Amino acid sequence: MVDRSSRHLHRRALLAGLMTSVAGLAFAGAPKTSLRPPPRPSGLSRPGPDGPSFESILTGAGLSGDKSIVLIDLESGRVLEAEAPARSLPPASVAKIVTTLYGLQKLGATHRFITRILATGPVKGGIVQGDLVLMGAGDPHLDSDSFGDLAGQLATAGITGVTGGFRIYDASLPLIDQIDDQQPEYVGYNPTLSGLILNFNRVYFEWKRAKDGFDLSMSARGVRFQPEIKVIKMTVSDRDTPVFAYDQDDKSESWSVRRASLGKGGGRWLPVRRPFDYAAEAFRVIAADKGIKLPPAQRTGAVSGTPVASVESSQLRDMLRSMLRFSTNITAEAVGLAASAKTGAVPQGLFESGAQMTDWVRDTYDAKTARFVDHSGLGDASRISSQDLVSVLRADGWDGELRPLLKAVKLTDERGNIHEIKGADVAAKTGTLNFASALAGFIECPNGRKLAFAIFTADLEKRAAIPIEQRERPRGGRTWLRKSRRMQQALLRRWIGVYGR
Repeated sequence: MVDRSSRHLHRRALLAGLMTSVAGLAFAGAPKTSLRPPPRPSGLSRPGPDGPSFESILTGAGLSGDKSIVLIDLESGRVLEAEAPARSLPPASVAKIVTTLYGLQKLGATHRFITRILATGPVKGGIVQGDLVLMGAGDPHLDSDSFGDLAGQLATAGITGVTGGFRIYDASLPLIDQIDDQQPEYVGYNPTLSGLILNFNRVYFEWKRAKDGFDLSMSARGVRFQPEIKVIKMTVSDRDTPVFAYDQDDKSESWSVRRASLGKGGGRWLPVRRPFDYAAEAFRVIAADKGIKLPPAQRTGAVSGTPVASVESSQLRDMLRSMLRFSTNITAEAVGLAASAKTGAVPQGLFESGAQMTDWVRDTYDAKTARFVDHSGLGDASRISSQDLVSVLRADGWDGELRPLLKAVKLTDERGNIHEIKGADVAAKTGTLNFASALAGFIECPNGRKLAFAIFTADLEKRAAIPIEQRERPRGGRTWLRKSRRMQQALLRRWIGVYGR
């Protein structure tokens, strides 16, 4: 068995290739008690010693749409500043905070996804007298290097072929065409889900200008293994729009790319819509390189046999830390689905699994406004209020499982330059959709005071009006997002200045 924790740097390289107000109320100590806002107190608009007041920051942001914001003292639970805390808005990738706790509670921090190869018969003269079965476990970090390790173990065992078939089990998670059907079809962060996930179910498209046009390649790109993929095809088109177009038939996936967008050369990840065919070809190519001849793959149900090779993921705790840092949607969905399956049958889809996570967070944290349609936050129909999200943060606590996994957030000034405040630390999760932005986490102030916060902003009318062809980069989207992030940073600076003395 290969422990994939030793390949952490390889995985990081792949990931990098891939984003009503209240005060004076206290949270009760019990996890099942959440905020319920009283009327706004007086004096909230007074400026702090280090700059503008809470209300002037909100009004000065010039941000259209709605807000839901809460800041609490983590020890007492007292609400220090808030705006519409009971209003439910899309959490975007901040939903991954809930998914993290859901996965840790259902699966355990030390859980590992183990991908195995079974032989259904004995090995004689290097030939398996039966089938060789690749058993997918829903590992979202499985990559081409993992396949190389599996094939290497087979070669070390002296296996060179089979008398039967090469079979793949990929039903540990349901086959889901895409996380959110409202996204552009070519974005790599919205791939197909399945029980066998290779390279985040993305294929690497690379192009180089040649004498008579372009040299194109599609590969299952890892660090040590980069098998060429032929079941996913690419052609160049002289059309004006769109940049990428997709189609598939019974045998392969087909992409085309606009010639004018290619330049001299480059590469990008594209989503895989037929993960079975992709993984099957990648493994057969890698196995052949090791001297192992396998027939075309066939799908199978769960089978028994003798384990002849295996690779395991890093521990779930480390996987979730990576997910929170790089905001990998497929990791969130795979972990969420696996967590839901732990309670019974494998969910049939994300909506069903999201509903299970919704029930869990409502029961565990009394988060009455929570409603999740997936585990990544990519679907904009998910909702939660800032007060309920902060209830979750406080219940887990400063010394809980979540905070050490969150990414350190750098403080910036009004111009976006790094603005360090000595003795202050912010650990949080960001979330971004078109015309929706979120930030939630923990603050340690220079005086040692510990705070928890959630900031949700969204202009749902503008989001709903985006034409399909503009959904990757809608008009006005960057400006709106910049205003929201500037407001978030202004609030962080204020909170540290006012409550950190």
